[in-house]
Amino acid sequence: MDWLQRMNLAIDYIEDNLDHDIDYDQIARIALCSVYQFQRMFSFVLDIPLSEYIRRRRLTLAAFDLQDKKNKVTDIALKYGYETPESFSRAFQNLHGLTPSLARQSGSRLKAYPRLSFQIILKGVAGMNYRIEEREAFQVFGLEDVYGMDNIANKEGVTIPEVWQNISINGEFDRLLHSTSGDWQAEGRFGKELGAVFAFDSYRVTSNTTFPYLIGCYKSEKSKTDGYAIVDVPASTWAVFSTMHDGNASGIYDLRSLKTRIFSEWLPTSKYTIIDGGNFEMYCTHHDGYEYCELWYRIEEKR
Repeated sequence: MDWLQRMNLAIDYIEDNLDHDIDYDQIARIALCSVYQFQRMFSFVLDIPLSEYIRRRRLTLAAFDLQDKKNKVTDIALKYGYETPESFSRAFQNLHGLTPSLARQSGSRLKAYPRLSFQIILKGVAGMNYRIEEREAFQVFGLEDVYGMDNIANKEGVTIPEVWQNISINGEFDRLLHSTSGDWQAEGRFGKELGAVFAFDSYRVTSNTTFPYLIGCYKSEKSKTDGYAIVDVPASTWAVFSTMHDGNASGIYDLRSLKTRIFSEWLPTSKYTIIDGGNFEMYCTHHDGYEYCELWYRIEEKR
């Protein structure tokens, strides 16, 4: 069974259970991946979180149910997972722009979000540059927190971009940078283009709706790690993708389009599958001076 079939069978399960509890673990079993990897693939390919897709589909079906005036609003709310008519009404109005009561009226303008399916779309001749690297186990250290998958924010409501901005202002970035010591690039077998500070995420399970994220550095023998989290990176095969193409940098911040292409174009057609255990976002400087990013994913050959 190929990647597309598995993803579409997972969507079948979701659609069959929109009026019941949806088990994220069952979705992952059908797709033959972890809950985190499924949500990651889903959001990168479709540009919306899985939870938002489920919400939109349920409220689309709820609007259809409201057209039959024999259906009580309370029953419809419970059917689609809302504990009270009030919470259902708020969610319905946020999506459709009017209350459930008004939606019953003839001529009401409602929104419909159709069922999706995964397909391979041919997008011309644009190639994807990547390399495969084998690496022994190593360690990284740095500032760690846990973030929600839907809002990419920690429990204080601070988003990842805001965290990067904050540590640049309060001096934490410089302290982390100066915690590296010696020729860590040579020790870790990294290229000279790689910057000392990078991001490492999803290296352990926190919950089905959160992921760990570390802003950190390679741990060498002389690194100063007091006060920092230390994370083991297992021996792995890595697929490495770059925002630099044919010697030209397409921009350090052009990561959304790169991630979308990885999950929608490279992954379905390659002989590899992305596995759990952590992903790197490396920040690099070319010898000509321009900046670019590399995305590192742990992989194994498809069985």
